[in-house]
Amino acid sequence: MQYKHWIRHLSFLFLLLTGLSANGQSLVQQAASSSVEKPSMVVYKSASCGCCGDWVKHMQANGLAVEVHDTENINEIKQRAGLRRELASCHTAFIGDYVIEGHVHAQDVKRLLQDKPRIKGLTVPGMPAGENVPGMEVQPGNARFDVLGFQEDGSTSVWQHYE
Repeated sequence: MQYKHWIRHLSFLFLLLTGLSANGQSLVQQAASSSVEKPSMVVYKSASCGCCGDWVKHMQANGLAVEVHDTENINEIKQRAGLRRELASCHTAFIGDYVIEGHVHAQDVKRLLQDKPRIKGLTVPGMPAGENVPGMEVQPGNARFDVLGFQEDGSTSVWQHYE
């Protein structure tokens, strides 16, 4: 008799742990997936900058949640971020503990978040134009440019090269 009692309890426990929710996921899967959030990026840009808006769309299309702040004093944001003039571009973003400056690819940002290197951030200095530059696809053909990783002291190294 007790054997049947334990079987019922174990069966109930099994159903509870593996039971399906309304969307077809097990309760365990649902709990695990609800704790995973998109990385959130905060972007500062000029309201009139079209390429910045296109870059934001690129980030969103690649799974990043983006909060946008239009500002007329972007240089103040860059100074607070510790960006040297030669590393600057048209917009500045923050994600996690990192600074993202200019037209950096979403794949490079994702790699940064995954690898977690000891750098201050990534930058594409200036505004290279070409079909392979997110937000700057205004010129036919690919641009040749580097995404640079930069340190607190302003030193840089090539994070990714694009042809």
